[in-house]
Amino acid sequence: MPSGIVLLDKPLGLSSNAALQRVRRLYGAAKAGHAGSLDPLATGMLPICLDEATKIAGEILSSRKRYRFAIALGARTATGDVEGAVIEQAPVPPLDPEALEAALAGLRGPQRQVPPMYSALKRDGQPLYALARAGLSVEREARPIEIYALRLLQASAERLELTVECSKGTYVRVLAEDIARALGTCGHVVLLRREWVVPFGHEPMHPLDALEAADAATRAGLLLPADRPLGHLVAVHLDAVQTDRVRHGQSVLVSDEASGKTRLYDERGAFIGIGELAAGRVQPRRLLAAEAPSG
Repeated sequence: MPSGIVLLDKPLGLSSNAALQRVRRLYGAAKAGHAGSLDPLATGMLPICLDEATKIAGEILSSRKRYRFAIALGARTATGDVEGAVIEQAPVPPLDPEALEAALAGLRGPQRQVPPMYSALKRDGQPLYALARAGLSVEREARPIEIYALRLLQASAERLELTVECSKGTYVRVLAEDIARALGTCGHVVLLRREWVVPFGHEPMHPLDALEAADAATRAGLLLPADRPLGHLVAVHLDAVQTDRVRHGQSVLVSDEASGKTRLYDERGAFIGIGELAAGRVQPRRLLAAEAPSG
């Protein structure tokens, strides 16, 4: 069965889970997981981890992302995007370049953001969007996020198009409302595309229809190895005895004096999982299943 990562270009109108299940079936994978949900309204990069690669999905979730998005000014919706009913309207003031830049500048950098009710976050086991659809609203704690870059691409009388590079946990719908509010009006997202997720900024995405049209060998050739997102971690290469001990859950002494998470490789150079390195000893944390011997 395949293990690896597919960089799906998620189509408009499909939920992340529906897209994941279609990709899983295409590859005949037993397990699949995506790194960071995209709303049905959103398109773009959705990393999908198949089988053993699901064990490193959390390492992708912690990375920064870039989105291209558009805001319709003058109306706020219940969902923060075009799928919700309009719940507020306000006139749009003249948008001169100085006012636009001042609004964006005030939203760059570290900050705290309150997640929207229409989100997949859970309260007492229920996703917030289910509560919102039932007409309920609950308190949500503001969470730390960071806006690394926020740039205006185009502006018209009632529409802005921008790009943002942001941390994990950032809701672009909330950011769009904040931008509109800073301009003295209200707004909602009408276009949202995730352009990349670190560390896949230079990797191509694959449309779902192209994957469905491809043969099995072509699809297999599009899989990225499970360790591709882990280049920021120290690599530790083990000999056969160390590999066997690690696979039995034991720590081993190594020559590296670094500390923190590490990517582990066996005596053949095959990636076997993630460990924790401290004081010259590595402890296994998340291991991939051993390959069955050939022949």
